[in-house]
Amino acid sequence: MNKKKMIRLTALVGVATATGVVAEANQAHAATTTTTETTNQTTNASVESTQAAVDAAQSTFDTAQTSVDSAQANVTSASNNVTSASAALSSAIANKEAATSENIASATSAVSSQAVVVASASQAVSEQAGVVSAAASVQASAQAEATSASASLSSSSANVASATSALSAAEAALTSDQSTAANNLSAAESAASSASAAVSSDQAAVDNAQAAVASAQAIVDAVAEVQSSDVINMSVAYITALKNYLANPSSANAAALQEVAKGADYVKELQQKFKSDASLDVVVDPSDPTVQEALSVYAVNLINHLRNQYGLTTAFGASANANVAAIDFVKKYYDDEDWNIFGTTGSDGKGHNKNGLDAYADQLNTSIAEDAGSGLTTWVNGKATMATTTLHNLLYAVYSDIATMLFDDGGTNNWSHAQSIFEDGTILGTDGFNNVYLGVAFDKYGYAHYELYNATEGNHLGNNAYSLDVQTAAQALLTNAQASLASAKASLQRMTTNLMVAKAAVVAAQNQLAALENSSANDLVAVTKARTQLVSAETSYQTALATYKQKEEALKKAGDNLAAAQASLEAAQATLATAKAKLAELEETVANLTNADQLLAAAQAAYEQAVANLTTATENLGAAQVDLAKAESQLALAEDTAEQAKVRAAIAAQVDQQLNGSTANDRQSAGQDATSLKTNGRALTATVATASAAKQKQGANQGRLPQTGNDDQEASTMALVGLGMLGMATGLYGYKKKKLTK
Repeated sequence: MNKKKMIRLTALVGVATATGVVAEANQAHAATTTTTETTNQTTNASVESTQAAVDAAQSTFDTAQTSVDSAQANVTSASNNVTSASAALSSAIANKEAATSENIASATSAVSSQAVVVASASQAVSEQAGVVSAAASVQASAQAEATSASASLSSSSANVASATSALSAAEAALTSDQSTAANNLSAAESAASSASAAVSSDQAAVDNAQAAVASAQAIVDAVAEVQSSDVINMSVAYITALKNYLANPSSANAAALQEVAKGADYVKELQQKFKSDASLDVVVDPSDPTVQEALSVYAVNLINHLRNQYGLTTAFGASANANVAAIDFVKKYYDDEDWNIFGTTGSDGKGHNKNGLDAYADQLNTSIAEDAGSGLTTWVNGKATMATTTLHNLLYAVYSDIATMLFDDGGTNNWSHAQSIFEDGTILGTDGFNNVYLGVAFDKYGYAHYELYNATEGNHLGNNAYSLDVQTAAQALLTNAQASLASAKASLQRMTTNLMVAKAAVVAAQNQLAALENSSANDLVAVTKARTQLVSAETSYQTALATYKQKEEALKKAGDNLAAAQASLEAAQATLATAKAKLAELEETVANLTNADQLLAAAQAAYEQAVANLTTATENLGAAQVDLAKAESQLALAEDTAEQAKVRAAIAAQVDQQLNGSTANDRQSAGQDATSLKTNGRALTATVATASAAKQKQGANQGRLPQTGNDDQEASTMALVGLGMLGMATGLYGYKKKKLTK
């Protein structure tokens, strides 16, 4: 507890102290038997006495403060109790109002219903406990079986280790030559196996190369002849009508062109002119680079022959890069997007994928035009499939499509296919086709796509260009195929020779091993026996391992079942606990409603008692605060008295020094100093300084005794000092005391 002292003028002396000190000094001077030692003892005793009073008053104050704190805590507690009692009384009143016979009956009925729920939940807990017990029994049994299986597995593993060790020992017993021979035999057999595999591989390569040669030979034998004979010749009338239409696509020019072209009948006539050669009836992959080259060169030559008849000098080109781009485009924007350009009937298709064309043109940074034909759907013998199509089918599809574009392209297309073939530098009104390369691809529906690219140095579509001399290109294919076949045959011959050598090495190693086995039969028998035992041990181990895994799985399943049963039991127990809590709540409600009068009376009595306790605590707090105020006042008074006693002792010591060691003049000077203190209102420190000066004079006049004739003068001087002190004391006690603050 922090306290502040009362504000007072500690630097000034009180009237009682000053007067007493002066009086004692005069008495000491008048009666020479009284010494300064006696005076100091008296003032010191006064200081000790007043300090003891301060300590006692402080103790009383602390006790009173503790009593106030305790009383304040009691008031707070009593106030909280009143609040709680008030809430309980309100609840009891509400309960009394709700305690009607209907509510009691309803609550009682709810208790009965909830009791049924509790009974059912308890039954469920009992049943689930049985399930848990059964699952625990199964789990314990599974654990025992798993433990047994684990022990069996460990035993089998030990047997395998023992058999392995025995085999190692038996094999070590063989001579180094025996081991070397066995290793040689193993190496020879491995080499023979590798050589045999290489022969098989090379034989397959030879077979493939022979098939490639046959395919290339068919192309060489037939493509050139087909290319030279399968040309489409246009009449002068058709060329004139087409030029007139392209220059002015009026309805009259369109009708004239249609009349000259003769329509579908003439297309069929052209299709029947396609040369059918048995050498072309070889199954091929339309995306094979060799086939791609043949198709694109075939198509470009047909188109360039038409352009020459039309009077154009710029020719279309064919390249591997253009073919790759065509295949990539068709796969991405037709096959992957399930885009059927013609549909199943020819009239229900989606048409060209224009968004795909735009996107691919942006990707390649070039201009693209697309012609599409019925492709593999136009055969006289029915639709061909991509898996079984032949070179004949593909060439016929290209020939038929280009013929149809020329002579049967009226109606809604407005001869746009023919326009794409015969325009120069532009296609369908779009510029940027100054270096056209053609790529051919078939979609997964069997339809043919003819992609016309404008090749530039930037897009590289003209790179890896094909020779349009069909015979030269076909012969190059055949030459390459024959070279591959020759290389494959040479490799097969080498591998066959290697195989023969390897087989001879195997025979030699077997003979060496047989010779050594005859000389070390006992060691070989031991090795054979050890190997047999190892095989048996490994078989037993595998059986034990399978059993162990089975038992472990059964144990895991049993554990899972037990965990599930325990979880269900915990859920049932939780349901039971909830039902019991609900039942207890309902029973408490019935009890509260049934005993509403008693509960209300008890709550009323508790509330009144709490109010009475608060009143008593408040009164006790007031009494404790009064006692604290009294103790505070007494402490302040005791501290003032102690301060005055300390000042008195200090003055007494100073006056004794002046009286015991000065002359009459010194004492007169001391009296004048005291009078000056009264007159000027100076502090005690000034007085002490003057006393110090008097002490110095005492040293100069040491040995002089005070004269009797000076007694009256010195007494008068001290009286003046007393009067001055009285005036200052009046000013001191004129200040109003302040209470101590905590």
